[in-house]
This record gives sequence, C-alpha cells and structure tokens, in this order.
Amino acid sequence: MSDIVIYEENDLMRALLQEWLSGAGYRVRAATPCPPPCSDPAGLVIVSLYMPKQAGAPLVRAVQSEHPGTPLIAISGQFRAGLSANGATAQMLGVQQVIAKPLTRGALLDAVRGIIGAPD
Repeated sequence: MSDIVIYEENDLMRALLQEWLSGAGYRVRAATPCPPPCSDPAGLVIVSLYMPKQAGAPLVRAVQSEHPGTPLIAISGQFRAGLSANGATAQMLGVQQVIAKPLTRGALLDAVRGIIGAPD
C-alpha cells in the first residue's frame, strides 16, 4: 500500500486528518507545505490551500512536481460547501477532487476510497 501524504499548515487539522486516515487503515505521512515537499513515492497527496484563488495553483504545481502522476485532493476553507468535488475548481487547480472545510471524516474517507480504494 502506498502512503498518503498530507500537506497542511495547521497542526491540529494535520493531526486530525492523520488520525482519521490512520484509523481507517491507511499509512500516512504529514508535513507543512512551507518546506519543500518530500519526494518519497506516495499513492495520494492531500494538500490544504489557504488561498486557492491566489496561491492555490502554484502550491499544487509545486506538489505535483514533487509527486508526478500522483492523484491530489485539495481541501480549503475557501471552497464553498456543495462545490462539485471534481468540477471546474478541481479542473482549474489540476487536482482529482476538492473538499470544502470544515470537512467530515466520512467525506474525507469517501474521497480517498474513490481515488485509491480501501487500504490493504
């Protein structure tokens, strides 16, 4: 099973995402997006975008360059609730799915399973 890498600046949110995913059986590595992302192989990357319209696309491109070909989920408090998970915003950012914060454990796990399947 490949790791899920989480890039989240907020310590509490990063810990919560890691707890939810680890508790569901996934292997998780978490980091802040400020240092250069690690280039170890990953099966999925979850990246938190503080300001998706201004800084979101460059951050996504930086993460994609470190994890080429790896599917990405973008999460942000700036996304509106009910946003199409794989609609225009996801396409504009170049990610497989977007999720609005606050998010639920169920929404996160559904998105992850939809992209990489259940853990081994």
